[in-house]
Amino acid sequence: MRVPSLRFPGRKPESPSGDGRLVGTARLDRRTKRLCGRLEPGDVAIIDHVDLDRVAADALVATGVVAVINAATSISGRYPNLGPEILVKNGIILIDEVGDEIFDLVREGKTVTVEGDRVLLGDDEIGAGVLQSEQRVADAMEAAKEGLSVQLEAFAANTMEYLKRERDLLLDGVGVPEVATDFNGRHALVVIRGYNYKEDIDVLRPYIREFKPVLVGVDGGADALLEAGYTPDMIVGDMDSVSDDALRCGAEIVVHAYADGRAPGMERMDKLGVPAIPFPAAATSEDIAMLMADEKGASLICAVGTHVTMVEFLDKGRGGMASTFLTRLRVGGKLVDAKGVSRLYRQDMSISALLLLIVSALAAVATAVAISTVGRSFIDVIADWWDGLLFQIQRLFS
Repeated sequence: MRVPSLRFPGRKPESPSGDGRLVGTARLDRRTKRLCGRLEPGDVAIIDHVDLDRVAADALVATGVVAVINAATSISGRYPNLGPEILVKNGIILIDEVGDEIFDLVREGKTVTVEGDRVLLGDDEIGAGVLQSEQRVADAMEAAKEGLSVQLEAFAANTMEYLKRERDLLLDGVGVPEVATDFNGRHALVVIRGYNYKEDIDVLRPYIREFKPVLVGVDGGADALLEAGYTPDMIVGDMDSVSDDALRCGAEIVVHAYADGRAPGMERMDKLGVPAIPFPAAATSEDIAMLMADEKGASLICAVGTHVTMVEFLDKGRGGMASTFLTRLRVGGKLVDAKGVSRLYRQDMSISALLLLIVSALAAVATAVAISTVGRSFIDVIADWWDGLLFQIQRLFS
């Protein structure tokens, strides 16, 4: 089986031969989000990610990898997850179900060869799996739609379980820590590095300039704000996908802790010497950021990169998304998705209409000047001035 043609940024893979062989440097991690921080163009990413979601796939595409080797299956059939389709449509080789043993056989930085559905280290085959194609992924996505009803039932059960555990937080704000950042009466812009976050931030620039909202970065959302030229006022999350530079930018840090109080992210903050506040909750990091903004008096919460549709909720692929649904019920009166804000805030007048208006106004002024007595006198004065100017120029060169 021949490997499909590649379209990727950065350097080209080493020795792509006519027999479908591709050679690249292996980078591996069981957490895709963490691995993306180490990947470079031309690398081969080795992951262990059941039901690869859209956010993870977008991050992999952005790094410029040429192949993704998944120890697990990228489409289990539970629901139509979006990640595999994104990879194959961007020309990235995707091999599934290679097996967990590949993490024992490959070391970081080793050169591996991808040949069809096989992975080689030197001349030795270290794994083989299912080579995904656009057609294979499309067929799997169609079949996975049958699993939606089961997933919805599980989602509903998780929602009720979360409501029982966190009803005090959801209903009364019990457990929200005291923070120095002032939300009272202000807008809050909560940025998650999720779906279309770059485009959302870009269209919100006029909104940010006028309303000066409290800027809250959720984990990697803090880096998204910095990349866009803004400094976050607060960073919320478990601190596993945010850079050291962002954590040192001067923002107030709130570390998302487990419901039992354990906070692995605090260890990183201690090593960096940056003060932080723990926030124990069973919700996701984006949810506690919104709950905090609401509890501290924000008048409006604008969300960038969050999950808003049923497919996006399921594509996240974890029971914790039940908290996202309930959080939106809790703060729904204040919450606006970034795309909605851009549509409301954006002027309806197009550039062509604005130019037509300007031309029409100038034409009206010219007509008024031409037909009025004062206007004709003004034109005569301008004409005399122009004739005098031309006469003086002619004298200089005569």
